[in-house]
Amino acid sequence: MKLHPFYSKKILNLFKKPKHAGIIKNYSGIGRVGNPNCGDVLWLYIKVSQNKKGEDFIKDAKYHTLGCVAAIAFSEELCKQIKGKTLKQAKKLTNKKLIKSLGKVPKIKYHCSLLAEQALKKAIKNYEKKCQKK
Repeated sequence: MKLHPFYSKKILNLFKKPKHAGIIKNYSGIGRVGNPNCGDVLWLYIKVSQNKKGEDFIKDAKYHTLGCVAAIAFSEELCKQIKGKTLKQAKKLTNKKLIKSLGKVPKIKYHCSLLAEQALKKAIKNYEKKCQKK
């Protein structure tokens, strides 16, 4: 089965050669989204540090995704785009921006971009909740 008529070259490259797949053991925040019954599940791990201005920023991001080509590509692109960003900047990332950055993706797979956006929001919220307890 040829995938290229349905997906951009960038999506296929991200799927074939992921650089951010994995787990951060001492993560600062985690976001888990999806439904194991339907298939797509994404765990996003973020490691937060402080920059010279004292702002929290995402030093590292990794994911563990159970899903299709699009789900993995969106997870990969998400990590690529948020690394080095402050939490304030990362919160502005939307699924529409992810779709635009990946190019050709079938509309039926847009829900995968929503998984990425939701995982990011949950991971940041998880981190912020931990900070409130300190």
